[in-house]
Amino acid sequence: MALAATRLIALHKNKGKSVAACLKSRTDYAQNPDKTNKGELVSSYECSPLTADEEFMLSKRQYDLATGRRQKSDVIAYQIRQSFRPGEITAEEANKVGYELAMRFTKGKHAFVVATHTDRQHIHSHVIFNSTALDGTRKFRDFFFSALAVQRLSDLICLEHQLSVIEKKPYRERQKRVLYPPKESNRARLCGIIDTILAEKPEDYEAFLQKLEQQGYEVKRGKYTSVKGARQKRFIRFRTLGTGYSEEEIKAVLEGKAKHQPYQKQPPKEQPFQLLVDIQGKMAQGKSVGYKKWATKFNLKEMSKTLLFLQEQKIGSAEELRESAAAATERYHAMGDSIKAAEARLTEIAVLKTHIINYAKTREVYAAYRKAGYSKAFLEAHREEITLHKAAKAAFDEAGLQKLPKVKALDAEFTELLTKKKAAYPDYRKARNEMQELVRAQKNVERFFAEEKPAQENEQAR
Repeated sequence: MALAATRLIALHKNKGKSVAACLKSRTDYAQNPDKTNKGELVSSYECSPLTADEEFMLSKRQYDLATGRRQKSDVIAYQIRQSFRPGEITAEEANKVGYELAMRFTKGKHAFVVATHTDRQHIHSHVIFNSTALDGTRKFRDFFFSALAVQRLSDLICLEHQLSVIEKKPYRERQKRVLYPPKESNRARLCGIIDTILAEKPEDYEAFLQKLEQQGYEVKRGKYTSVKGARQKRFIRFRTLGTGYSEEEIKAVLEGKAKHQPYQKQPPKEQPFQLLVDIQGKMAQGKSVGYKKWATKFNLKEMSKTLLFLQEQKIGSAEELRESAAAATERYHAMGDSIKAAEARLTEIAVLKTHIINYAKTREVYAAYRKAGYSKAFLEAHREEITLHKAAKAAFDEAGLQKLPKVKALDAEFTELLTKKKAAYPDYRKARNEMQELVRAQKNVERFFAEEKPAQENEQAR
């Protein structure tokens, strides 16, 4: 769950009712005077709360006239529900936060009404915005991750307003509305029965097995004892039940040579997002000298983005953040070095290929020049060809080539390297973006906490 529980809901036309009647019903419910302090907790954009349904309808008629298209879906408007933790925000502030959320999400292109309800223990707002844009030329497109986008924007805005953040939990760790008794596995049940039988202190191992059979288990005796319950498909060997449940360990307990430790299921430990808690606590206080210096020097919105980034990446400590940033930087530079090496080899192949072609073209001219006794007159007549030949020979000697590679092989290597280089660029850009985000987050966190140190040192010196 995030700092403010947020949902994006498409409002559909009810069967047997007109669009206008449905809009009036939804807006009337949101603006219920009993829930909104007699209408004082209602705000709107580009429409009047009293006539919002009629104004929504007007833009829909303009859409029909301007585009000539009839609405295919039955979606007439959209609702954002934003709920806050009890006691953390006033109703007036909640209404302002809801208004800012609606404005930034719709980019001011859709009329909307924000109604904040106080009839529950938790304050919550209903934001209803028209599915048709203000200019009547387009409809809101409910894209695939629109609900996630609303939630993330809501988180960001609430952080900017110094509201606390509750760490997002995996589904299995969330508190359920209805708590069902946990299901017991066949192995856990068997361990529990073994614990009960051993507590009764049977005479020997055979008596122990007989008591298991009395509990409805089928026992398979042999090198490794295994048992199967009434509704089980497979036998379970004692030695696979864990420490304290093998044949040898059970026999040692029965003979009084060892003490049995009953099976205990360890609940998974919940790892708190400590770094997030530390930062949000300092942001919520907003009173310390260090915080005030930081807030004037750096952008509060930037830190809010950093908080969301840390939460999404599940980075729980400053040390973990440093390690992640260092690893991302190393990965980025390694990929960059690989691409640079490929580029250098591509340049080398292109130059070498040019020298090989020039060498082959000027070989006969240079042979004739040598046969002419390196005549100056011959040199003047064929200076370009002889210069190219000498440059090629010098390049081969510098590279230490005893045998010249074939141009066809060089072309194949060039094509392969170029293909790999192009394929590496998307991962390279991704690695660069990851490095930049982590380094930026690391610097923001370090600056955020560093501002506190001078203030604390000054206070201690007094």
